[in-house]
Amino acid sequence: MPEPLAERLRPRTLDDYVGQKHLVGQGAVLRKMIDAGRIPSFILWGPPGVGKTTLAQIIAAKLETPFYTLSAVTSGVKDVREVIEKARKGRFFGSVSPILFIDEIHRFSKSQQDSLLGAVEKGVVTLIGATTENPSFEVIRPLLSRCQLYVLKPLDKDDLLTLLHRAIAKDAELQKRNVKLTETDALLRYSGGDARKLLNILELVVEASPTGDVEITDATVAERLQQNPLAYDKDGEMHYDIISAFIKSIRGSDPDAALYWLARMIEGGEDPKFIARRLVISAAEDIGLANPNALLLANAAFDAVAKIGWPEGRIPLAEATVYLATSAKSNSAYLGIDKALGEVRHSGNHPVPLHLRNAPTKLMKDLGYHDGYIYPHDRPGNFAVQQYLPDALAAERFWHPQHNPAEDKLSQRMRECWGERFDK
Repeated sequence: MPEPLAERLRPRTLDDYVGQKHLVGQGAVLRKMIDAGRIPSFILWGPPGVGKTTLAQIIAAKLETPFYTLSAVTSGVKDVREVIEKARKGRFFGSVSPILFIDEIHRFSKSQQDSLLGAVEKGVVTLIGATTENPSFEVIRPLLSRCQLYVLKPLDKDDLLTLLHRAIAKDAELQKRNVKLTETDALLRYSGGDARKLLNILELVVEASPTGDVEITDATVAERLQQNPLAYDKDGEMHYDIISAFIKSIRGSDPDAALYWLARMIEGGEDPKFIARRLVISAAEDIGLANPNALLLANAAFDAVAKIGWPEGRIPLAEATVYLATSAKSNSAYLGIDKALGEVRHSGNHPVPLHLRNAPTKLMKDLGYHDGYIYPHDRPGNFAVQQYLPDALAAERFWHPQHNPAEDKLSQRMRECWGERFDK
């Protein structure tokens, strides 16, 4: 029984590696470090099937260093410590640190992640973690601060076509069947940028075809997948496509569609914390100031799910989903912070106006720190006109209210306070 096609075609060198040119293409940041023979500990964040494990294996082979691997699903603190001890004993002075690859590092508990800190900090091992989840939510801050973070992208159409043609041209098993690619749209669509899924589908279609030559068309692919819908990894498609449909349904104010996609995720075994986290993000990003209570309810749903678990956790998730979907929508805060960040990156660090500076010492007071500051609570309406932005940005606007009952009230108050500045 031959290995699966995806395993048979796993690249062994960076030159054979497909995709992620922003990281490992000629002159790219990670490629330079690999070619130099020294890499830091880092975390690879990206969807399934984009080459995280393959890249770690290629790096270890290139650096000619021991390669240890752990799965966060099956390994405990004891396993981590045993691997670190092996690495410590097996390392020679001046040699490159052994690589410890941890797949699905987001599933490691805090104590498991804590057990890595010392070895990573002292260089006993070079950690390469792989995750499909946002590391800022799932990886403890001390470990994250010791690692670089590299984001891997879904493979694009050209990458996927390269893989398909390589498989047909080079794989000995496929060559026996004389495979002809007449149409590729269905293969690319079902793969969703996932190389493993693409090759699994190709292999399924070939194996399910009658003996002899194989012609692959869109209709053939659709037919074979309907016959065996579990033949390709559902996690990637459900995790990324369905959560996208879920969030877009909430943003589009369709509670029925949002509940349907929520049900699809629940039935598919999605992590309830992942769903709850996305509800919190949606409440801040899409509902925002049009209904600030949405963020409170989404946070409450997150807490409730953590406390009560399944199956009852579906109820607060459904409650938050319906509330967010039926709420008025505004992304004015989201647009405002992005505009402000853009200005900071463009113009740098403008000085803080003197009247806004803190003056805890006599020298600072003598230099004019705090002079001229008006305490708003001492004035009628608890407001006083004065400049809060740096001089170079005094007339700039970042937040622009949108038209909904809540923000209309906020906008009216700002016009009463600031006059023409908020008429723009």
